[in-house]
Amino acid sequence: MLSNKNNLVFLFLICFFFSFDTDKNFYLSVPAGFPKPEIPAENKLSKVKIDLGKKLFFDPLLSRDSSVSCASCHIPKYAYTDGLRTAEGIKKRTVTRNTPTLTNIVYNKNFLRDGVNPSLEEQALVPIHEKNEFDFHVLLLTERLKKNPAYLDLFQKAFGAIPTPKLITQSIASFERTLISGNSRYDQFYFQNNSAALSTSEINGMELFKKLNCVKCHSGFNFSNGQIVNNGLYENYQDMGKMRVTLNENDNGCFKVPTLRNIEVTGPYMHNGSLESLEEVIEHYSKGGMNHKNKHDWIKPFEISQSEKEDLVSFLKCLTDSSFITNY
Repeated sequence: MLSNKNNLVFLFLICFFFSFDTDKNFYLSVPAGFPKPEIPAENKLSKVKIDLGKKLFFDPLLSRDSSVSCASCHIPKYAYTDGLRTAEGIKKRTVTRNTPTLTNIVYNKNFLRDGVNPSLEEQALVPIHEKNEFDFHVLLLTERLKKNPAYLDLFQKAFGAIPTPKLITQSIASFERTLISGNSRYDQFYFQNNSAALSTSEINGMELFKKLNCVKCHSGFNFSNGQIVNNGLYENYQDMGKMRVTLNENDNGCFKVPTLRNIEVTGPYMHNGSLESLEEVIEHYSKGGMNHKNKHDWIKPFEISQSEKEDLVSFLKCLTDSSFITNY
């Protein structure tokens, strides 16, 4: 039999192990080379909360006519995009912007294409209220969920409470924070020390990616510096970008630099899906973009041969994480 002193030591070690494990993983799988995600103190993760959020994410009852869900536009096999130029909401209504990927969204500091939304919780409200998306209201959705016995049970398990707008958005945000992608062949090569993971063409493309200064905007482990900039897509923008909220002319045509992870499956590209292929994207930047007073100083024309373009595209495609787009 253990002494009282040994019992206390044993209990301390058990408590330390479980608290450390929870703190370390946050119920998330953090890949090698990735930083520890920041989870809001007011919305700590739990398995039941994540499970509830996943069910809500894939459930069309979030829309007015119960015809579309979050997953209608954020489809896992397309790295949580939809393959369309611009998204479609209920009754085939056209959304004005291309659906952004949810890849590694837990690391984002701002949300939507123009970065004007400050949190995942607040972002979850946008499609619910947007006329061309769900065309609903979160208060009406709350009443709908209160009448659903399965959801009443799930909210009790997750929060010990009935559905509320706050708890709905917290659940969806919790699930979205688990969408971490970090097992591409690039990751296997760079972070997992597998020198055979990339081909010669892909390695050449990676070096070209650095040489052409693509890394200035598409930097770090997530291939995005998170800035909101004008990339010279147009001389005159129909979509004002961040300016629609700030009303500051300096924000005209400014959109958030997207992650390049899973870029192979997230086309068409740009905020409006106007470029169909990666080759077209490279062509746009090689020309230095269109003349616009807000165009970022880093966007300058460069020369690139056909073989170099092929290498660069090969590198971008090695950022595809097949486990991420098939495991859901």
